[in-house]
Amino acid sequence: MMESWSPTIDGGAGPKYLAIVKALAEDIRTGRLAPGARLPPQRALAKRLEVDLTTVTRAFNEARRTGLIEAAAGRGSFVRGPAPPSAFPAPSPPPPPPPRMPDPSGSVDFSMNMPPQPAAARLAERLEAGLSHVAGSAGFLNRMQYQDSAGNLADRAAAAHWLGARLGPLPVQRVLVAGGAQAALAAALAVLLKPGDALCVPALTYPGLRMIAERRSARLVPVAADADGLLPEAFLACCRAERPRALYVVPTLDNPTTATLPRARRARIAEIARAHGVAILEDDAYGALPPDAPAPIAALAGDITWHVATLSKCVSPGLRIAYVAAPGTSEAVRLAAELRAISMMASPLAAALASRWIADGEIDAIVASVRQENGLRQAIAQETLQGLDLRAQPCGHHLWLPLPEPWRRDAFGAHARQLGLSVVLSDAFAVGPAPEAIRVSLGAAPDRETLRYGLSLLGTLLAHPPGAVTTVV
Repeated sequence: MMESWSPTIDGGAGPKYLAIVKALAEDIRTGRLAPGARLPPQRALAKRLEVDLTTVTRAFNEARRTGLIEAAAGRGSFVRGPAPPSAFPAPSPPPPPPPRMPDPSGSVDFSMNMPPQPAAARLAERLEAGLSHVAGSAGFLNRMQYQDSAGNLADRAAAAHWLGARLGPLPVQRVLVAGGAQAALAAALAVLLKPGDALCVPALTYPGLRMIAERRSARLVPVAADADGLLPEAFLACCRAERPRALYVVPTLDNPTTATLPRARRARIAEIARAHGVAILEDDAYGALPPDAPAPIAALAGDITWHVATLSKCVSPGLRIAYVAAPGTSEAVRLAAELRAISMMASPLAAALASRWIADGEIDAIVASVRQENGLRQAIAQETLQGLDLRAQPCGHHLWLPLPEPWRRDAFGAHARQLGLSVVLSDAFAVGPAPEAIRVSLGAAPDRETLRYGLSLLGTLLAHPPGAVTTVV
């Protein structure tokens, strides 16, 4: 038992948490700490060393990541064995290679809302095989020339096939290929809105849409929502009071709240929109992830709905391909003209690769791998942040976290940055007053261990009032 262990910390330059890890490694190497020895509770060690609890938590997480210690739920932390030579080598002749130290910044990105890239997806292998197939296909050089702004017919047909699994049969003339959802949303709003027109949006709305709408001088009208998403009667009230031209909605795994609209609510929203002459801009970025998601609004009211589905949120942001189902052929022609003005065309190479992957089922396999990894990461979040008011869905790669009292979002953001954690405050989404909440994205962390490490820091920070963590060493 070494619960009285107190390391000797080098007072030189560098983060103090790394000094604790180095002292731990040295005491294991010299035998002061034997395998199986139980370490002091983190709070007691922080008090003994006169440092913040977050510093000790960070040190223990780094020690666990480098194989020095292991944690047992409800029992504490224990020495695993000798320090791994790849992490903290013991001096011996001839001189060993330099120690492999963790990244001093210890930063974890919870701000970028992207799908994880799990090894099971075999993206590099699939990319190499897919591009080889595209490059060897007949007419490849024609593919590398300028294309129609709506996409060539082969890519539009592939898009119609992929969208058709959720929307039902689609005529290819209504389907367009865009260089990402942002370009598609910008083009759709250019068709739908004139300066000064009202656009109904959720009270917490995707920042990219807000930016586009503000550049078009649209009036953003917030619509109230609950845990299941937009409230139809609140939308009805907005229609009566503001006479909007369009409604923007993320129906499945909403960004940022993670809410998924039930089918009955989708049908009621479509009914209200039709009665008041309001177009629906359906941003279905995450719709392919839940296998049991309700049918998109475009499947219920395709004649008034502009449906946008991107591969960036369910496959990889590097693909930069989005598909649009316009309400009709004439609307598709107008949308193509706006896409031409905004981005000329989607990348023909990326579009051809996506079409190849749709044809041979690779897209579905990648989405399934992302879905599975999301579930594993969400389980880590539930375990690490238990006791907090998490809004999350098993298939999604972000969560919405109302902050516990007495935390306020600005103070929390500042403290998180000091710990190397980047989160997105509710201000980025709020159309009107911002709640005390943050969005935490789970996909950018390169692996689950890094994710667990960052979430444990986040949880430690949230477990203490702001005054208890005024100084982060």
